[in-house]
Amino acid sequence: MSRVPADVDLLLHERELYRQGYRFLAGIDEAGRGPLAGPVVATCVIVDMQKVPCIEGVYDSKALTERQRFLLYERICSEFLAWGVGVVDNTEIDRINIYQAARKAMGEALYACHHPYDAVLVDAMPLALEKPVLSLVKGDQRSFLIAAASIVAKVYRDRLMDELHAQYPYYGWDKNRGYPTKQHREAIIRYGLSPFHRLSFDCYGKGNPDKCPPDKIHVDEFDREDQTPAREEDTSVRGKIGGSFHSERNGYAEKLPDSRFVSRSHDREE
Repeated sequence: MSRVPADVDLLLHERELYRQGYRFLAGIDEAGRGPLAGPVVATCVIVDMQKVPCIEGVYDSKALTERQRFLLYERICSEFLAWGVGVVDNTEIDRINIYQAARKAMGEALYACHHPYDAVLVDAMPLALEKPVLSLVKGDQRSFLIAAASIVAKVYRDRLMDELHAQYPYYGWDKNRGYPTKQHREAIIRYGLSPFHRLSFDCYGKGNPDKCPPDKIHVDEFDREDQTPAREEDTSVRGKIGGSFHSERNGYAEKLPDSRFVSRSHDREE
């Protein structure tokens, strides 16, 4: 199992919120901002701070192997109080932009938990909620709950991309997960775009200027692993900002034979 750096206390922020009187905490993260194809997926996990699951190895999903992520995913989904997933497809990403799509997926994931919460920890994303929100830059390396959410989001999205790969095997989505690898872009040039590619992204690469208008999003505008350009850190707890998200059925239910890619939650029985 992965080793969390010795100088990192992943429950530091959670304990501080608990000391302030927030018992039921939610952690939110997403996967899939940078790929050329497929959805952006967000996960919300909820714990009771009086009964926090003891799961060793929970950390930033990008620092884990595929097998480590899967084993942790199984435990998180069975031992956490509740979890929910929000999925925003490529069509909606093109319509509202990837940043707003990630925010929407996070809102859907929180709504899909169907469980009360007192405060939210989220990975570097301002969310307009009625409850207090703690936004942490690189939160998946600093918060137990955000790290757990990052693992579930990554595994869930990878499985979805496996399903899409079965329909469109030319692009190698079972390996590249929709990211802009050389093989993926070569397949796009050879076979064209699929219904699951993001038309607002530069799918062909800068080496094909005739197919890449200047308004397209270049993936190098993002960090390689699903992060938007760096923003100033906001570690304040914000509350009563107003507004809330509501879950909506996403387009993948119509494109895939398995409706499990609609936002859903698991509420563990006590």
